[in-house]
Amino acid sequence: MDSPRTAQFSSIRSLRSALANAITQPARLANQALRNANQNPRHNTYLWLDEDWTRAEAARVEAIPAAQGGSFGDGRSTLWGLPVSVKDCFDLAGAPTTCGVNFYRQLNGIASQDSWLVEKLRATGAVITGKTHLHPLAYGITGENPEFGDCLQPGNAAALTGGSSSGACASVLEGSAVAAIGTDTGGSIRVPAALCGLAGYRASLGRGDWRGGAHLAPSFDTMGWLFSDLEEAPLLGSFLADHEPAHTPACTRVAVVHENFLHDCEPEIVSSYRKTIAHCEALGLRVIPIDVDWWSESSEIFAPIQAWEAAAIHAGHFDQFEPSIRERLQWGAGITPAQIASLRPRHAQFRTRMDELFARYELVMLPAAPVSVLTAGADHTNTRKRLLRYTTPFSLAGAPAVTIPCDPGGMQLAAAPGMDEALLQVAALIATHRKASTLESNP
Repeated sequence: MDSPRTAQFSSIRSLRSALANAITQPARLANQALRNANQNPRHNTYLWLDEDWTRAEAARVEAIPAAQGGSFGDGRSTLWGLPVSVKDCFDLAGAPTTCGVNFYRQLNGIASQDSWLVEKLRATGAVITGKTHLHPLAYGITGENPEFGDCLQPGNAAALTGGSSSGACASVLEGSAVAAIGTDTGGSIRVPAALCGLAGYRASLGRGDWRGGAHLAPSFDTMGWLFSDLEEAPLLGSFLADHEPAHTPACTRVAVVHENFLHDCEPEIVSSYRKTIAHCEALGLRVIPIDVDWWSESSEIFAPIQAWEAAAIHAGHFDQFEPSIRERLQWGAGITPAQIASLRPRHAQFRTRMDELFARYELVMLPAAPVSVLTAGADHTNTRKRLLRYTTPFSLAGAPAVTIPCDPGGMQLAAAPGMDEALLQVAALIATHRKASTLESNP
C-alpha cells in the first residue's frame, strides 16, 4: 500500500518560488493535481470536478502579468498558480453545490455565480481543482457519507479522514491540492487534520464572508484551511482577513490543560501532547497548566444551539437526510425559543470566561482529538460526542485555532478571537523548532 504522503506537492513556498522564477507553470501544476485527483480508496475526494474548467482556469491565471514586489518578487499573490480545493458547501458558478447530499444537488441546481470565497480565490490567482467531499450538511465529524461513500484516507483504506472537511484532507494527502478550503463549526477542520497528520487553521468567527456559502449553525461556523506544513500557516492566514493587521503582538505564554481532562485520550496522544509542550518550553514560551473543569458544560450549550440553528436552515427537508442527521434536526426543531433564550446568556458567560482565559494566558493548548484513527466501518455512534468534548470550548469562544500535526494525532492551539496572526506565527515557530530538533537527532 502506498503511503498517503507519496503524492503530496512540495511546500507552498517552494512551489510559489518555482512559479515566480518560471521553473514551472500554473498549467503544469494543474495537470499534476488532476492526475492525482480522486485517488483515495473510494475515489470520492471530489463531488464535482471538471478537468477542462480547471485547465481553463490555469490558462487564465497564467496570463496574469508579473510585476514588481510581493512576497515572491513577481507582484502576484501568494496563492497565484497554486492548485486549491474547495469544500462543496461554497458556490462555484457553473457547478452544483451538494452540501454532501444529493437532495441539495437537485434542489439548488447549478450555481449562477461564485460565492465570496471562490470569487476571492479566483481573484488571487489560485487554480481551483474541484469541490470536495464532506460529511452530509457538514453535520458530522467522521467523514461518513451514505450517499457519496465514506471518505477514506489516501493510502489507508482502513481509516476514515474524519469530517466534516473530509475531502479537503484527502485532496492534500493525495496531491490534488496544495491547500484546501474547509469549514469548522464544532471541529470540522481541527479533527480531520489531526487524524490525517495535516496542519489545520480555523479562523476567528466572523472572518470571511459567507455570501454563497451554506451555513450549518451561524453562531459557530468558521472558514479555514487544511495544508501540509504548519510552518507555512502565516502564508495562508491573511487570505480570510479583511485587512492586514497593523501590529501582530508576540505571544509568550501558553496554558496547557491538566491531564485529568485527558482521561479518555489514547496513551499515544498524551505522549504527543507532552512532546508538544516540551517544544513550547524549548521555544521560551511560559507553559502554565490550567484546570478546565468548567468546560464540562460546553456540549450542553453548544449542541442544542447548533441543532436549533441547523433545523431552521433545513426546515421541511428532514426526511431527505440520513437517520442520524434527521434525528438531530428533529431534536433541534423541537427546542423552543424559550429554551434557546435561556442558552444564549450561558453561551455569553462561557465566552466571557474564555476571553478572560485568553487575556491571562494568550494561548491555550490541548489535543484536537483523543484518538489517532477512526476505523472505517466501525460503529461510531458515540464518536461524535467523545470528540466534540475537546473542540466545542473553542467553538463557543469563536476562537481561531490551529492543529499542530503530531505522530500520532494532533494538538489544537487557540488564541483570543481576532488574534489569528499572532497564533499562526507561534504555530510556525513550533513547526520550525520541531524540524530543527528532528535534524539534530537524525543528522
